[in-house]
Amino acid sequence: MTAGSPTVARVLRGELCAGCGLCAAVAPGAIEMGTAAPGYSRPRQIGPVGADAERVIAAACPGAVVEPWPPAPGAGDAPHVHPVWGPWRSISTGYATDEQVRWRASSGGALTALLIHALRSGVVDRVVHVSADPRHPTRNVMTVSATETDLIDGAGSRYSASSPLAVIEEVLAGAGAAAFVGKPCDVSALRRLARVDPRVGRRFPLALSFFCAGVSSHDAAGRLLGAMGVAPEAVTAFRYRGEGWPGNAAARLADGSVRELRYAESWGEHLSGEVQFRCKICPDAVGGVADIACADAWYGDADGYPNFEEQDGRSLIMARTPAGERLLASALAAGALAAEPLEVDKIDLMQPGQARRKRLVRARLAALALTLQPRPDMRGTRIEAASLRAGLGEQARNLVGTVRRVVNGRRSRR
Repeated sequence: MTAGSPTVARVLRGELCAGCGLCAAVAPGAIEMGTAAPGYSRPRQIGPVGADAERVIAAACPGAVVEPWPPAPGAGDAPHVHPVWGPWRSISTGYATDEQVRWRASSGGALTALLIHALRSGVVDRVVHVSADPRHPTRNVMTVSATETDLIDGAGSRYSASSPLAVIEEVLAGAGAAAFVGKPCDVSALRRLARVDPRVGRRFPLALSFFCAGVSSHDAAGRLLGAMGVAPEAVTAFRYRGEGWPGNAAARLADGSVRELRYAESWGEHLSGEVQFRCKICPDAVGGVADIACADAWYGDADGYPNFEEQDGRSLIMARTPAGERLLASALAAGALAAEPLEVDKIDLMQPGQARRKRLVRARLAALALTLQPRPDMRGTRIEAASLRAGLGEQARNLVGTVRRVVNGRRSRR
């Protein structure tokens, strides 16, 4: 009988897989990534998993263990650690000074501007990132870009499954220096991999991330196309956001026409309803172990809810490590970015959804414990401190709701 990975089996049983692809990278010929209903990226065993590969998977899989934040302010490289917003050295809001970058990107274009500057300044010679799959435009493929044009073409949020670490061995086996851009769970996996593979530190001097609202399914993207009145086979290009802030979801058809939906409809009414379960219990959706994490610096309305009306893009920029702080300072000095400082507590008004999710992670994990379900090792991510920001009623509702989802087998549904 073929020997499988106990870690992968446990993660899949608990619906804890983030789809990052790390297991496929460290066990080539034994594990490959495929698509599982309703359209998430999942590992599939095709051969025996060796003991060495299993040790790496157990140490780095974000469905099994999450890279911890610094244990206290001033520990390691982080002078500040917030229970929700993570470690930081500087916080600012800003935007790319290149108007094309600012317009094409999902928010103010800060992440793309930082990557372009990293290429221009020679910090890296290429960038590993996600871009649209030309064969299935609502889906994603991994891309290695060495030019500014390619980075701009790949700018913008991609609310669909991706497995960036599945191809990481190709970069690790090569030469030169690369920047990695991925979801917070992807960066966590890369940091964990660096603990057992010294090539990671040499090859990736920069790892950037963003605040992640969760990975939606291919089926949800299909329903989004349906709401646009579009058949999937007629789509030649698709963007989830961008070309404005927040920017509309837009499908370009073979006849040259474009169908669009406002962000509040595309994300709020379709994509957010089918986010994979691992995202619902994520203790670090803010990219706490990245060198820099960026997000939408939303303007709030009178009730504190983000205003999604179209306006000039603005990014939240959190430099978390010395490497991130150096890159940001260099980009500002070169005029690639314009930015101004921000107080950490102001982020609550820009990202209320992230604040709510973090303060409820502990209650949702308690539900998994009550139903005897596996859960990732999240020690060091401040979930206990964050939970103190939730009321007892809110915690109780989430505990009961998660128990009900587990029992009914509907963990990834709204």
